[in-house]
Amino acid sequence: MKPAPFEYYRPSSVDEALALLAEREDAKPLAGGQSLIPAMNFRLAAPAALVDINRLGELEGMSGEGGGLRLGALTRHASIERSPLVRQRAPLLADAMPWIAHPQIRTRGTVGGSLAHADPAAELPAVMLALEATLVLRSRAGERRVEADDFFTGLFSTALRAGELVTAIEVPPPPPRVGWSFEEFARRHGDYALVGVAVLLGLDDKGHCARARIALLSVGDGPVLARRAMGALEGQPIEDESIGAAAELAATEDIQPPSDLHAGEAYRRQLARVLTRRALTRAATRAGEALPR
Repeated sequence: MKPAPFEYYRPSSVDEALALLAEREDAKPLAGGQSLIPAMNFRLAAPAALVDINRLGELEGMSGEGGGLRLGALTRHASIERSPLVRQRAPLLADAMPWIAHPQIRTRGTVGGSLAHADPAAELPAVMLALEATLVLRSRAGERRVEADDFFTGLFSTALRAGELVTAIEVPPPPPRVGWSFEEFARRHGDYALVGVAVLLGLDDKGHCARARIALLSVGDGPVLARRAMGALEGQPIEDESIGAAAELAATEDIQPPSDLHAGEAYRRQLARVLTRRALTRAATRAGEALPR
């Protein structure tokens, strides 16, 4: 399997890369290449030019800003997985990283590339939705910020405009008394998930839900925020009954899962029900450990 012919550019600065993307509307940025290169080899994608951004060190790295977390778009999955800063500032993200494919893929894949690709079965889009992250997008015309809620627009589609590049991801500081959990089920570890769920759950002093974020993957055209389930939880005591009701809403009203050769719609709904209940229970336990005694 070989890709169609293409031109190759290797810029030495972000400005040069943005200029190339602006001048060549048929060009694609190349970061980790873990999704783009296989698609090109199968002739599912045939960009006329590749702009290799791997030399752009200014797009790599992690930092804590204002109690939150900033990730350069070229930061590799493996670096995020091993980072104490990520574990401290965004433990949900840290928990999700080992579920992404295999170590070889995580060594090369980038956080910005995964989000820009917007695979509905990928972990990072759902995690960033749950974390209420902001994506920093830059073009030759300037820079803008787009919340994760607005970034994912459909099947493999995003709010990225022609000539734009994801340059960073900003995660806000975690609120007090918050618990988290990431759950997924795949046929084999490393395969794409049949269903996955990322949960953030904040409690008030009485142990009632102060805020909830539930994002599911592999149940639609992109990551899905379970708004009905979240609304049903807020203000309620966190106990088996309320968790079960929220999981039921997530599985029956918040998602429209596909049927394919790997799993049918009914099976995916049942997985969503079980995994959401499991994730909410674990998140509630973690949040409860931070309650005043």
